[in-house]
Amino acid sequence: MIALCLCLLSSISAADTLRVATYNTELSRKGPGLLLRDLSARKDPRLLAALTVIANAKADVIALQGIDYDLQNLALAALADTLGYPHFFAAPPNAGLMTPLDLDGNGRLGEAADAQGYGRFFGQGSMAILSQHPILTDEVQDFSTLLWRELPMALLPQVNGKPFPSAEAQAIQRLSSHGHWAVPIQHPTMGRVTILTYHATPPVFDGPEDRNGKRNHDETAFWSRYLDGAFGTVPEDRFVLMGDANLDPNTGDGIGRAIDSLLSDPRLQDPLPMQPTVTFSQTGPMRVDYVLPSADWRVTTAQVTPAIPDASRHSLVWVDLAR
Repeated sequence: MIALCLCLLSSISAADTLRVATYNTELSRKGPGLLLRDLSARKDPRLLAALTVIANAKADVIALQGIDYDLQNLALAALADTLGYPHFFAAPPNAGLMTPLDLDGNGRLGEAADAQGYGRFFGQGSMAILSQHPILTDEVQDFSTLLWRELPMALLPQVNGKPFPSAEAQAIQRLSSHGHWAVPIQHPTMGRVTILTYHATPPVFDGPEDRNGKRNHDETAFWSRYLDGAFGTVPEDRFVLMGDANLDPNTGDGIGRAIDSLLSDPRLQDPLPMQPTVTFSQTGPMRVDYVLPSADWRVTTAQVTPAIPDASRHSLVWVDLAR
C-alpha cells in the first residue's frame, strides 16, 4: 500500500511539473543522410554519448541544435524513437539553403556562407524539438523566412556607408541562420505551453563589417520585438524561450546587449544566472545556451549539466517548471 501511494504521488508530481531543456548536440555530419546512417548503426561513440546525455536529462520537452534536417524527418524520427519521445518537430531551415548571390562578400558564389544560413548542404546542423506531449503542429509559428531588413532596428552591416555585401544581398537575406519557432505543446494538466526556440549564428568568422556579429545580435533581438507584438501571435502565458544564442552577455566577440535585454526583461526569468554552458578552446567558458521561462512560471529546480567531452562541448540545460 505504501509503495502504491508513493507511486501515485510520483505520478501526480510528474503531471504537475514540466521539465524543459535545450542542448546543442553538435551531431551534424559532413553530408546528407549520414546522421540517419549513424543513428541506425549506433556505433559512433560521440553520438552514443550525446544520446546518453539527452536520455539522462529526462526532459518532457527538449530543444535540440546540431541535428541535420531531411525533408521527411527520417533522422529526427529515428532519434525520437531511440530516445522514447512520441512527438517531434522540425521545419525546413535556412542552413544550407543556397542563394545565387555572394552573401558573405568574398567574391565567390555557391559556398556554404552563400546560403541563407551557413551550411555545406541543406539542413546541416539544424534544430528540432522532442516532446513527451502532443505538439500542435498546425499552430506552429515559423518566422524563418523573415528578412533581416524587416526586423525593427536591424543592425544591417555596412562598409563606407553602403550595404554589405550588396543591396541585392540584403534584399533577400533572411534573419534566421537556422530558424525562429513558436511551438505550442499540449500538456495534460497545464494546458497549452509554447516553446520559443532558435539557434543563432556565431558572431565571428567575418570582417570589419561585423556581418555575423550583427546578425547574431539581431537573431536574439528578434525575441524582444516578438514579445512586443511586432510579429505573429504572442502567447499570453506559459511560454519558455530556449536555445543556443551563441552570445554571452559578458565575454566573447558578440554584441551582448541583445541577450542583456532578454535577461533583464520582466516578462522572462533567468533561473541560472552567470552559469557557463560551453567551453571553447579560443575563449574558455561562456554562457551561450539559455532556458528562460515566462514570469508566470514557478521554477522548482534548474541545472546546467556537466559537459561530457565525448559528446558535445555544450552542456545540456534543464529547468523544472510548475504553476
